[in-house]
Amino acid sequence: MRTLTGIQPSGSLHIGNYFGAIKPALTAQADGDCFFFIADYHSMTSLSDGPRRRANTREAALDWLACGIDPARSVFWKQSDVPEVCELMWILGTLAPMGLLERAHSYKDKVARGLSASFGLFAYPVLMAADILLFDAERVPVGKDQKQHVEMTRDLAIKFNQAYGQTFTIPEHEERYGVATVPGLDGQKMSKSYGNTLEIFGEEKALRQKIMSIVMDSRSREEPKSDAEKNTAIQLLRLVAPEDVATDCEARLRAGGLGYGDLKKVLFEHYWEFFAPFRQKRAELAADPAYVDGVLADGAARAREVASGVLQRVRQAAGLSR
Repeated sequence: MRTLTGIQPSGSLHIGNYFGAIKPALTAQADGDCFFFIADYHSMTSLSDGPRRRANTREAALDWLACGIDPARSVFWKQSDVPEVCELMWILGTLAPMGLLERAHSYKDKVARGLSASFGLFAYPVLMAADILLFDAERVPVGKDQKQHVEMTRDLAIKFNQAYGQTFTIPEHEERYGVATVPGLDGQKMSKSYGNTLEIFGEEKALRQKIMSIVMDSRSREEPKSDAEKNTAIQLLRLVAPEDVATDCEARLRAGGLGYGDLKKVLFEHYWEFFAPFRQKRAELAADPAYVDGVLADGAARAREVASGVLQRVRQAAGLSR
């Protein structure tokens, strides 16, 4: 079964990216036939700084490779190195109902939070559909916030198949990992656009300060917290610490007697230790830029082999080729 995953190059990789995208990608990679891409076209909906996007894309490549993406077992490329995706976006867009796009939760949420209501932001689900359908992806691991986009992809694929004949593989949504949403420092979903992220490759002092700044309520150390499982630090601790550590801290919060400051210190220690091997690998990759360039170039070539075949099938069905 073919799996496809993408991540935007929108800044430093954070723990939400890792558990929301990269960890499930690594799990899928063990089964083979995986396609992973850096979504630099998508990043244009929120970033209009070319040099910064180029730098972010390089950082994203280092991050993914450091976290364990194996280019010998998977296809790993930069989205804009496979321009076929833009042609397919247009073809799908001719069948995309306005009402379908207007119902996109992500679009409404981002506009409400201040992003410009551009065509690119509005048509984001169509580009995502092209990303998925161009590679005959059968399984698309996404977080809860992206599930609707996969459903829209299915709708567009079915609509095309009904109009032009059986052409596209219909993908299935698969919830990522054990948590659909990783909480940010303020308790909301962790997102760079919300400024509440916890980076994986940040400096030790800065990460410690961020963890110590996690928003908590005003209850004292001694007060029992019956809702301890909802505590942001507990939720993050369950991701990076042994199960018994998180369970013990949660029990102590429930009973009263564990201060929030002490809980955050425990979280930092396990967080720093969990990502130590990733930091070492990333430093080695950063020292060999030619290797990273070669990985992306090879991945793009392999991705285009698949994409060109699917696009030719689409063009034939739609009457765009002889």
